[in-house]
Amino acid sequence: MSETGQRPEPENRRSAGDDDRAIADRAEGNWVDTHAPADLQPYLRLSRADRPIGTWLLLLPCWWGALLGALASPDSRGWLTLWIFVACAMGAFLMRGAGCTWNDITDRDIDGMVDRTRNRPLASGQVEVREALIWMGFQALAAFFILLTFNSAAIALGILALLPVAIYPFAKRFTWWPQIFLGIAFNWGALLAWTAQTGSLALPAVFLYMAGIAWTLFYDTIYAHQDREDDELIGVKSTARLFGENTLNWLRGFLVASVLLMSLAIIFALAPLANPLVMSLSLAGAWAFGAHMNWQLGKLDINKPDICLRLFRSNRDAGLIVVLIFAAALFV
Repeated sequence: MSETGQRPEPENRRSAGDDDRAIADRAEGNWVDTHAPADLQPYLRLSRADRPIGTWLLLLPCWWGALLGALASPDSRGWLTLWIFVACAMGAFLMRGAGCTWNDITDRDIDGMVDRTRNRPLASGQVEVREALIWMGFQALAAFFILLTFNSAAIALGILALLPVAIYPFAKRFTWWPQIFLGIAFNWGALLAWTAQTGSLALPAVFLYMAGIAWTLFYDTIYAHQDREDDELIGVKSTARLFGENTLNWLRGFLVASVLLMSLAIIFALAPLANPLVMSLSLAGAWAFGAHMNWQLGKLDINKPDICLRLFRSNRDAGLIVVLIFAAALFV
């Protein structure tokens, strides 16, 4: 920032690949930097395609919902489950991109004040707002066409999901708990995929959704500690600022809530099957998930941003543990 407190305008629209325009938390050697056409790179960075962890965190609850639905409704298994997996992967990539584009449109002035985000395409002037809006619409429309392949109940849920996506970027302006709004948006896929698999929404999907929200509070609080000092200077709220040095105790609470809620989802979904082996294996997935989160707590130092980023990214593996164990239970 300049001495007047105003963010200076970019001197020119230099190539997004310049070293001084590198985005701080991008994945090293990512395909956007190494293989994407230069003209398309700023738009892909706007969609966070150079940082795939967000797509994983949006996708994994979808896969949880589809697999738990398939376990609960054996007659629904097969090509439908496979298509839901593929469709959710494409939809997660597109909707994560659309949501991140919307987030950067709303945060373009704030991002310029935070060291980690000042080189994002809108904040640095690589992309104009009108261009970003068109790009967001393209991604959302493509995702909508994929959504239309699901049943009507799932389609309705997919459309309803736009509401929390639209609200989330503003949450940090009016609440200390913006991570709740992120969790509501990011775990919606658990409801949608269960409904696409089984034909209707049910209580196990709601418990699974709530487990995902608790998980989001866990990992995004860790992530937010990277920006704690900048957020305090510019007045942006977060659970990282709210919890401060008491963060570990809060994270333990989110860990316990996530494991218990996922366990309830499994119990309510699978109890009618009266198959103790499937139930036990599925519950082991929830507890192994919790064990990974507990490992993260053992490594966490909230005052070291590089550790916070590394542990945040490790939640892909935590979520995949559930996917792999639920998938294994299908064959028991």
